[in-house]
Amino acid sequence: MNSRERVLKALRHEEPDRVPLDSAGCSATTIAAVPYAGLKRLLGIEGGTVTVYDMLQQLACPEQWYLDRFEVDLIDATREFCMDTTEWQDWELSDGTPAKMPPWVKGLEKENGGWVFRGADGGILGRMPPPPGDHFFDQAYWPMADIGVEEYDHPEKYMQKMMWTEMARHPGPLARDPDYPDMLRRATKKLYEETDYAIVLNTGLSLFETTWFLRGIDNVLMDLIADRKNLERLLDRILDMNLAALERLLDACGQYVHVVKVNDDMGMQDSLLISRDLYREVFMPREKIMFDFIKKKQPDCFIFLHSCGSVYEILGDLIDIGLDIINPVQTTAANMEPERLKREFGKDLTFWGGGVDSQTVLPFGTPEEVAADVEQKIKVLAPGGGFVFTQSHNIAPGVPPENVLAMFEAFKEHRDYPVG
Repeated sequence: MNSRERVLKALRHEEPDRVPLDSAGCSATTIAAVPYAGLKRLLGIEGGTVTVYDMLQQLACPEQWYLDRFEVDLIDATREFCMDTTEWQDWELSDGTPAKMPPWVKGLEKENGGWVFRGADGGILGRMPPPPGDHFFDQAYWPMADIGVEEYDHPEKYMQKMMWTEMARHPGPLARDPDYPDMLRRATKKLYEETDYAIVLNTGLSLFETTWFLRGIDNVLMDLIADRKNLERLLDRILDMNLAALERLLDACGQYVHVVKVNDDMGMQDSLLISRDLYREVFMPREKIMFDFIKKKQPDCFIFLHSCGSVYEILGDLIDIGLDIINPVQTTAANMEPERLKREFGKDLTFWGGGVDSQTVLPFGTPEEVAADVEQKIKVLAPGGGFVFTQSHNIAPGVPPENVLAMFEAFKEHRDYPVG
């Protein structure tokens, strides 16, 4: 089987020749630039460029050697925008490695040993702390935190003041270019016709999370109880914007992509962020509208939701509204044991992640412990299809390159069907 055939068969809950591997498909399943550079050094890979395509999370866009060596099956639809780095800017990773950052990221300045990211009006939108915490940018400004409710009908006025919009939604401000749909169409058409990868459209769209980025999570959680009517006004406007964005994106490249990714972190380590009742009343109906829209535009695409933490309570609800894929499958969170997930939801959901614990085992375990965790997770999650291997969220700074290599080697050893 080629990669595309392998992925699509697994997503149909059938067993392909081997478990598909994702390690470059989206901004929640890839590798950060620091461990990527460390892996290159460990393997003696010389030359090339470390490109930081997501500045907020400091994520690498893996080079072709990485995709080939580890036999990756999935790819980000916007990968082509990272291939020509002639106009990219110089950047230095926290370990001193020279790198490149996107030309559309502006407004970075040194401050107190760290970095600040300024918006067009000069205000600080995000901060990266000085060493040893210099791995990510933290949001520093919430543009709708202190405005009157009369502005809740106009979140579009504030979106360009969100750090997430300007730094993380690859390819960032480039997506506002009137020519972007044509650029995206050409890029995805090339990937579709010239490679056999399955292609992921990483939309960056969310509902709950977008309200946090605009108002701050503390305000949003209080709004849900004290001012729900106005928060729902804001959510409805965000939903309208998301549908317009989905129409633009899917009209441009829907025929060339296989998976459409949306986001909404609903879980903490031990529970949902909100009650299941609130989820069902406020967010579930609006998510259904988004999912139905995607399916109507592209019936053959699979819908991928990234939602961290303990989301066990709402997995059945998500299945009911048409979800196909859950990620990152945080198996160390409450009620997220892989055996339980596979038993209760494995016929309906594809588990895209959970292949190795990235909270404790991957960063702090030995290579032998990493290999053992990979073997155990594959045995549980792979039977019957409905499983795409990747770690539980990105390979983060602090993960030893030896452990990254151990993960890939163990996956290769145990990936073939029948597993176990």
